[in-house]
Formats: sequence, C-alpha cells, structure tokens
Amino acid sequence: MSELSSNRPSVAVAYHSGYGHTAVLAEAVRRGAADAGADVTFIDVTAITDEHWDRLDTADAIIFGSPTYMGGASAGFHSFAEATSKRFVEGRWADKLAAGFTNSASKSGDKNNTLAFFAALAAQHRMLWVSLGLEPGWNSTTSTEHDLNRLGFWTGAAAQTPMDGDIDTVHKSDITTAEHLGARVARHAATFAAGRRALTTTA
Repeated sequence: MSELSSNRPSVAVAYHSGYGHTAVLAEAVRRGAADAGADVTFIDVTAITDEHWDRLDTADAIIFGSPTYMGGASAGFHSFAEATSKRFVEGRWADKLAAGFTNSASKSGDKNNTLAFFAALAAQHRMLWVSLGLEPGWNSTTSTEHDLNRLGFWTGAAAQTPMDGDIDTVHKSDITTAEHLGARVARHAATFAAGRRALTTTA
C-alpha cells in the first residue's frame, strides 16, 4: 500500500482507450481523484511498464477503465487483466480498493457486462469494490440529460459517445460523473490509508 510521507492516498487509473473517448473519461477520473487529494498514477495498460506495475502494487486503490466493445471490455484491457495473474496468485492486491468506468456508443451498450467484469477481476484479487455512489439521473419529467449519472448506472461510471463522434463529443455529464468517481475513490482510499496507519501505530 501507499507509504507516501505526505500521507496522501495513492490511486492508480489503469485504462485502455481505442479511439480516445475512454481516455477523456480516464483523465476526468484522474482529475477527480487528484482534486480530492490523491497522488494519481495514470496508466495506459497497452503501454504498461515495470514502473507502472510497481505503482499498481503500492497503490491504495486501482480504478479500471475500458470501452465496451461487443458486449464486454476491450481486448487491450483483457490482455492487461490476464497479465495480473501472478499478482492474483501472490495476493499482492488483496484489500486494495477498486472501481471502474466504461464507455460505449449506445446508451446501454451492455456496459454493465464490462463493469461486472471489472468487479469480478477485483474480487478475484480480493480487492474491495467502490460503487459509483450516485442516484440515477435523467429519469423523471423534471430531470435532464445534464444530470450526474444520466445513464443510471450503479456499479461504476458509464458514458455514451456517438461512434462517429470525436473526443469532443464525450458528454459533459459523463465527464463530471467520472470526476465524481475519482473523487469518491480518493476519499475512501484516504480513510482506509488513515485506518491502516492508526492500526500500525497502536499495534
């Protein structure tokens, strides 16, 4: 876990982005976590280095991100997930916090499958899952598509971007929702890190 002298929680954002849309969300997650006081490591899992693996191993929390392609996480992210098997066997990530975010071209797009995959990956690593923590938005006559969590997901942050749109078409509400997720994970990571320090001090 994080041993930073500043006592700031350490959060890693491990993501894959095929066309740049998910990278916009990853940056929003990073920004939210940093603004909430975390030291953030930003990792494109298709270009992962030994230093990145070390950062993942020492992080208090890891936030997984991938586009949803054909009803599930991308091949790029799956390759990363399979590469964590040694860490799974050794239990290196046990009791870290975990969370996730995804994007697809359709409002549903079977994004829940990707979020469920992230949660299962975290569970296999004996990690602790942090949900989005938001009520659904845009689900009444008085709400709008500009609400937080406009797509109504619970497990993690989900976004919808037109398949023929560039990165500027990522919805502002989805970006803000991703920022919320990053901040929420950072706050919980700070609480867990403080608790570990207190237990170590009193042991």
